[in-house]
Amino acid sequence: MEKKRSKVVSYNKWGYIFLIPFFVVYLLFQFIPLVSTIWNSFFENYRSGLTQIGPNFVGLANYKTLFTNGDLLTYTRNTMIMWIIGFVPQIFFSLLLGAWFTDPSLRLKFQQFFKTVIYLPNLIMASAFSMLFFTLFADSGPVNSILVQSGILTEPFKFMSNVTATRSLVGFMNFIMWFGNTTILLMAGMMGIDQSLFEAAEVDGATANQIFFKITLPLLRPILIYVLITSLIGGLQMFDVPQILTNGTGDPARSSMTLIMYLNRHLFSKNYGLGGALSVMLFIITGILSLIVFRFNSSSTKSKH
Repeated sequence: MEKKRSKVVSYNKWGYIFLIPFFVVYLLFQFIPLVSTIWNSFFENYRSGLTQIGPNFVGLANYKTLFTNGDLLTYTRNTMIMWIIGFVPQIFFSLLLGAWFTDPSLRLKFQQFFKTVIYLPNLIMASAFSMLFFTLFADSGPVNSILVQSGILTEPFKFMSNVTATRSLVGFMNFIMWFGNTTILLMAGMMGIDQSLFEAAEVDGATANQIFFKITLPLLRPILIYVLITSLIGGLQMFDVPQILTNGTGDPARSSMTLIMYLNRHLFSKNYGLGGALSVMLFIITGILSLIVFRFNSSSTKSKH
């Protein structure tokens, strides 16, 4: 018995050894930077011209600055608006395409080709995508040329100078880039549902809509929550698309300036104190919104039971 137990202990030792690389990478590239960011947020540490100011301990002064100037709330609202513009059609079309591709009664042909096509935009770099849209929707770009020549517009429409148009372009690009990835995830969830449930529902006379809303959607809840939270985190970290589309200005009138673009400004100007405080606030905002999603999901599940 003792010999058998010692053999189990020796096997367990290899499990801990294989975990060491993960903990080393986590410690060096996640935990230490996180602690360093929180530490820097309590210090005045920036460059004024050629003069380095600080680091001087200022307590919560950096956090107070973020809230008193109103920029944090403004850029959080900008980020959430552009995320919602992209996420709502993304989840709608992903559910629609997922239902079509996994429905055996439709017998769609060339499914592999269509799945590849809808996933391709996810492989294109966001910077290249942004440059393409910047060229297409420029004042003298192809889109304006077509609209003017066809008589729809009398003069070119300044997309980059219009708040709604700029935000819509950012949201539309995020939708195009990510709906293929979301479709694949939802399809995987739908294909994992026991087909006997659908067959039983059909025997009972349920319609396609009833099957989708009463069986498919409830069983897809874990995947939907995962997609919602990962998309929310990605939305709060939105940077490359609006940065390149607006040339880093967040115009018009800072309406497309996101939280990460705002953070990048502080880091570019070497203001590590405010940059650290903003990073901590971004971490807290992400945690709060994710917790709200989890709470909403658990409460709705309990109410159904």
